[in-house]
Amino acid sequence: MHEEHVKWFSPTLGQETEMLIFGTGGKPVIIFPTSMGTYHQNKDFHLIDSVAWFVNNGLVRIYCPDSVDEHSFYQEMIHPGERIRRHTIYDKFIMDEVVNRASDETGHHQVTVAGCSFGGYQAINFAFRHPERVSNVFSMGGAFDITNHMDGYYDENVYYNNPVDFLGSLNDENLWKMGIVIGVGEEDFCLPQNRRLAEIMSRKGMPYWLDIRPGMPHDWPAWREMLPTYFGRLNY
Repeated sequence: MHEEHVKWFSPTLGQETEMLIFGTGGKPVIIFPTSMGTYHQNKDFHLIDSVAWFVNNGLVRIYCPDSVDEHSFYQEMIHPGERIRRHTIYDKFIMDEVVNRASDETGHHQVTVAGCSFGGYQAINFAFRHPERVSNVFSMGGAFDITNHMDGYYDENVYYNNPVDFLGSLNDENLWKMGIVIGVGEEDFCLPQNRRLAEIMSRKGMPYWLDIRPGMPHDWPAWREMLPTYFGRLNY
């Protein structure tokens, strides 16, 4: 599998960042790491290997950026208002420096976003915030209410980064065109949050697939089984 490592100084983040890119062409797919994960986490846990066929046949080009969770949601030494502010900067970084790069390199205006666990939150949150740039979103074992990271603090930034809050008020037509999959194991502790998000989408009449895997826990083997199935739903 073709693999490229890139490292650069991000003007958005104000720090160096790194990313792995797999494949030479095809539809651009951005896969977020889990909580405080690094750019090489999805490779290390063989999630990329699970979709190698799609990469090697030129159907997808996968971008695995770094996270800043340790400086935002999981940085308990700073005020929660600053935590969520730092996350909004990360959202801008993903758009300006990852999505736009992926679009330029592949010729596709829209991208697919995906992720496991907290990466599933990142994928859903980014997709619903920027539906004009996202064609498909695949969340695996995600949880979509970030208020537990805010110590009771709530402001506009929290609202607009908490999908179970802001999705109900959205009316962008691209949401109804998006291919949305929320995959979760039957034994996953995040199952209630997936059902909650599905109920919100149902009330809005949005198309989606809630894929509940029998007997599956919140763990990488389940996600490695899910992702190839979801890649098979892309329009190539």
